[in-house]
Amino acid sequence: MRTLATRFAGYAILVFFSLVFLYPFVIQIANSFKTEPDASANPLSPIAHPFTTDSMARIFDGTGFPTWIGNSVLVTVIVTICRVLFGSMAGYALSRLRFPGRRPLFATLIGLMAVPGVVLLIPKFLVLNQLGIYNTYAALIVPMIADAATVFIMKQFFDSVPVSVEEAARIDGAGIFRTFWSVVLPTARPALITVTILAFQGSWNEFPHTVVAVQDPSLFTLPRGLADLVSGSLGSGSQYPLKLGAALLATIPVAIIFVIFQRYFVRDANEGAEKG
Repeated sequence: MRTLATRFAGYAILVFFSLVFLYPFVIQIANSFKTEPDASANPLSPIAHPFTTDSMARIFDGTGFPTWIGNSVLVTVIVTICRVLFGSMAGYALSRLRFPGRRPLFATLIGLMAVPGVVLLIPKFLVLNQLGIYNTYAALIVPMIADAATVFIMKQFFDSVPVSVEEAARIDGAGIFRTFWSVVLPTARPALITVTILAFQGSWNEFPHTVVAVQDPSLFTLPRGLADLVSGSLGSGSQYPLKLGAALLATIPVAIIFVIFQRYFVRDANEGAEKG
């Protein structure tokens, strides 16, 4: 009886905190489909009365949202592919290749992970301006194509892969890159999925970098455009339905990517545990 009561209390606590966690998201969805007066008068109500999609239509017709989402898709796809590719190659090099300065280089990599990104904003601006790519797509993409965390994750995974996996390929005459690409990389799917999720989420939600990289509204990504929207670019008034509706639409791609890749990640992780 005591065990049943303890289990019930545990589930009750979990349900309570789940509702606390989900409530702000429910409020965001509800306010996205409210009228402006209703959202201003009852911002914490989870029910839209009356229900309307006017704010959603206005997002696409009265703002730069289509341009923002197009820029975000372009930047995110390129950055994600480059981060996963370059991070995997760098991680493999640090894990398998023996070259002078390898340990200091890895220590520097760890140190970079501890540096707050905001510290690098002004140096980024100066470098972009000096290279002549400020206020271009290159300014949005190039500084983000490599990431210390991705290299670290891939390096740690490759350290756990037995060297014997590569021996057969080397006996057959495969070079370093062929061994990496055809033999080792396919075994790294759990790590690849992890860094893909992190790279996609990080580049999709990146805001500080866009502040110092571009000023042209036609180059704004979603975070930069939403910040401009929240700052009152559409005039006076709370504009809750419009702002929260745009934020809701910006959240959907990240949620979809996470749900899709999480399934494969959990499956691969379980398979690896069973084999181990």
